[in-house]
Amino acid sequence: MTSDPLSPYAVALGDRMGELHPPLRAYFQTIPAGRVGIGTGVFEHVGCRNRVTRTLLAPLLRALQRRGAVYAGWAEQVPFTVRNRDGDGRDSERELHLPGGTWVMRDHVQPLTHGRIVDRLGRPAMLAAAFAVTAADGALELRSTGVGMRLGGIRIRFPRCVAPRIRLRESIDDATGAQRVALTVDVPLLGRIHEYRGTFRYRIEEDA
Repeated sequence: MTSDPLSPYAVALGDRMGELHPPLRAYFQTIPAGRVGIGTGVFEHVGCRNRVTRTLLAPLLRALQRRGAVYAGWAEQVPFTVRNRDGDGRDSERELHLPGGTWVMRDHVQPLTHGRIVDRLGRPAMLAAAFAVTAADGALELRSTGVGMRLGGIRIRFPRCVAPRIRLRESIDDATGAQRVALTVDVPLLGRIHEYRGTFRYRIEEDA
């Protein structure tokens, strides 16, 4: 009987998985075959807050939204559901129940060497980012080490001096016990072009 492959986060963290808050270990550990991780919660905000930046980048943001990679607008108090499945990496779908209807964000995470992962966003993937994975104060933190984009048949890797800087932190709210997620995307000269922050509760159950 073969065991399930480790999740990308378990591969990247190794023994440091034990440094995560117990509910976070449950979130980032391997999801067995035939099971699905489901989280339900609310994003306090999601998208690009700055109207000028949103207008300037509108064609790119709308293209990313159509691929299920990045929400192009700005919204607050957005209910969402995340579903995680492990296999050849981790596939995640986040259903955001926006004022204009439900939109789905998709990504696929795989392990790299030296405590890193790569996250490919959209379907088909349009963005890819490599991250260094660390555990600090019971939380998991990701910091981008490289970002690329696919435009048609062309792959573009952004030079470090202009590459988006992506940071994500997953932690536990001590007051409520809920899982808290916060992501920011900053670009030199432009500033913050995307962010989201919210809380949710997570469980693992049989995959219907």
